[in-house]
Amino acid sequence: MLNKHVLKNGMVILGEPIEGVESVAFGFLLPCGSALLPSGHCGAANIIEDWIFRGADDLDNRALNDALDSLGINRSSSVGTNHISIAAALQAENLLPAIELYAKIITKPRLKDQQFIPAKQLALDGIAALEDDPRTKVMLNLYENFYPAPLGTSTTGKAKDINDLTEDKVRALIDEHFNYSKSIFAIAGNYDFDKLCKKMEALFDIECNQKSNELQLAQPGQKYTHFDNEGSQVHIGLMTPTAKPDDKDYYNIRTAVAVLSGGMSARLFTEVREKRGLCYAIGARYHGLKQAAGIACYAGTAAETAQQTYDVTREQFEKLHENITQEEIDRAKAGLKSQLIMSSESTAARTAGIAADYYLLSRVRSLDEIKEKIEQTSVDSVTEYLKNNKFNDYTVVTIGSTKVEM
Repeated sequence: MLNKHVLKNGMVILGEPIEGVESVAFGFLLPCGSALLPSGHCGAANIIEDWIFRGADDLDNRALNDALDSLGINRSSSVGTNHISIAAALQAENLLPAIELYAKIITKPRLKDQQFIPAKQLALDGIAALEDDPRTKVMLNLYENFYPAPLGTSTTGKAKDINDLTEDKVRALIDEHFNYSKSIFAIAGNYDFDKLCKKMEALFDIECNQKSNELQLAQPGQKYTHFDNEGSQVHIGLMTPTAKPDDKDYYNIRTAVAVLSGGMSARLFTEVREKRGLCYAIGARYHGLKQAAGIACYAGTAAETAQQTYDVTREQFEKLHENITQEEIDRAKAGLKSQLIMSSESTAARTAGIAADYYLLSRVRSLDEIKEKIEQTSVDSVTEYLKNNKFNDYTVVTIGSTKVEM
């Protein structure tokens, strides 16, 4: 059963009670993601994500952290393409005091100048860390080139942009983009929805900016990008377009991706790593945004096997529609349903799923609906989709001492 309420300011409140648990998880999606910020501000969302937690209303940095810890809150936050996500999981009995704290963080952050510098430095440290994490660097650059701008804007940020940011610039971004009429609040677990809505209505009974935040999409980036690196490894990222989350064939492509890369018995691992020994790591995943989607693949290999790794990987994409077996489909569906079961047992995972569904689909799918849709996929339905939507358009990024020929 889904609970839904819309606050006077337009914020959507969504809830799903879970029987037999003593915990609750909640999360806010605030429309301040990397793609929504102006050009030249790449990385500002990371500063905002940290800065707003460094004191709020009558609580300084230390007092705020002590208050959060005293409630036993397991907290998390992240920057996405369209939103800053702020989430918490805790004992159900502490829900309303926790909501009060998070309302202060979101609506009344202190944003002191002396706390801006460490928040900014943490954002810069995240960028510097990419030099020791080539896999993440490859994938960030892959998304940036694959998606129509600004959808692929780096969620980690650009050092030049971050260095140019000032306290006043970032405060202005918060004022402009913390638009509650475009925000989503989701909750799952043990809660009283009527009490929650009354509390939320009181805490967020404030005027907010009504900026539409509509994206103007430009062209995707270049098809191939290479970063020179003297190391012995070559890191390959490859991405190709596919059905979006709201497409009627969404479950067919999710099943197809599981056939391609759903574990050690899937085609990529078997053909590229096990049979040929070309790489030490390989995997593909579905990556979907509201406006576009793709299958993103990573392979880590040696310089002398980079070209063959790329060639065989592409071959597996392009032959995916051939000779799909019932065993492969059954294995893929079992993996997808296993993920579903695990997420259903986690209040935090279910909260994230509820919020994402509402943003992407304008509705929330029940777990039973998702399971039924997975069950409905078949050898014929997956094969038909793949034959009618063959992979032939690729965006590639590599890091290493050698390039690949596309």
